[in-house]
Amino acid sequence: MNAVIDRLRRTTDLIVGEDDLRERLESGRPLRIKYGVDCTAPDLHLGHAVNLWMMRQLQDLGHRVVFLLGDLTTRVGDPTGRSETRPVLTPAQIDANAASFLEQVSLVLRTDPAVFEVRRNSEWYDAMPVAELLSLFAQVTQAQLMSRDMFRDRVAAGREIAVHELVYPVLQGYDSFAMQSDLTIVGSDQLFNEQLGRHFQQRLGAPPQAVITTTITPGIDGRAKQSKSLNNYIGLTDSPRDKFGKLMSIPDSLVEPYARVYTELPLETVAALADATGPAARDAKLRLAAAVVTRYHGAGIAKTELDAFRHTFSERSEPDDMPEVVVTGEVVTAFDLLRAARPNDSNSALRRLLQQGAVTIDGVRVDDPLAAVELDAGVVLKSGARTWHRITRE
Repeated sequence: MNAVIDRLRRTTDLIVGEDDLRERLESGRPLRIKYGVDCTAPDLHLGHAVNLWMMRQLQDLGHRVVFLLGDLTTRVGDPTGRSETRPVLTPAQIDANAASFLEQVSLVLRTDPAVFEVRRNSEWYDAMPVAELLSLFAQVTQAQLMSRDMFRDRVAAGREIAVHELVYPVLQGYDSFAMQSDLTIVGSDQLFNEQLGRHFQQRLGAPPQAVITTTITPGIDGRAKQSKSLNNYIGLTDSPRDKFGKLMSIPDSLVEPYARVYTELPLETVAALADATGPAARDAKLRLAAAVVTRYHGAGIAKTELDAFRHTFSERSEPDDMPEVVVTGEVVTAFDLLRAARPNDSNSALRRLLQQGAVTIDGVRVDDPLAAVELDAGVVLKSGARTWHRITRE
């Protein structure tokens, strides 16, 4: 069992209840691994997948992931990392987001019934009498809840905290008892809530779950953690080409942590990549990018993307298979053209590309978002170091 935990340590920050975890692994009983998500709009990236790959390793040993859709708690709204109250979603939005979550986690997790189970926390909360719910609240103090730094920060800033936001950690904690969780693997921002899970399990006579928090790496800009709003992330649903290109754009300092956390390259290889300088640093990124694409899409596709990258960048040539974007009209602005080509990027991210001189149209750099562009046949738009589109007029 030491070997199992040692393998997980590669991407582990902290283990709470490690002795409990060892004992359960040694028992030979399949563990119930809690993977709880709120059904807000999912856009999973490589950072989220660190947890998923650890769960996948355990699934391959016969342990079961219990995918808990927090449909009830989504109606409450997770306050984690929020400076304002989160908007409440409709049931239809929750169902649509839950379906998208399932689709994305299946890119990593096995979803066969032997090792995967889907639950919703409305199963127990919709049937719970008010008196029982109040008894749960009685087991958590105001001081415990206000020990969370985000609540203290909001009070200090004079921002309101709704009562239902204070209740949220209690509900998430009780989920662990209700679903008989043995282990949960989470980001460090969820440690408080999952510690409440251990609290409830102990108070209600159940063995407390172990909690593993995972390594968090910066986004591809080398600064804040990966986020769609900052446009510094690599999405699980990104194409192999986008994954490869984004990884080639990261600062040299991220090669080692990315290789350690996001790939299965041997650790001695990872250490060697960290020491690369000069031309070898680019080769290290190529090795990293190929390893990540291999993990998600297979070795054959990784080889194709490696060859395409070398052909495009070493020979400074345009790719042969540029995606086509169809626009309406004879003249549009540079910003409109960029928006049509990159619909998933935020307006601020598009403006940054222009301001940084990272946009060319038929080889001419454009930095004015209002610059008029005449749409002649086959206009080529390049945005960033790795993305081309061929523009055609409707």
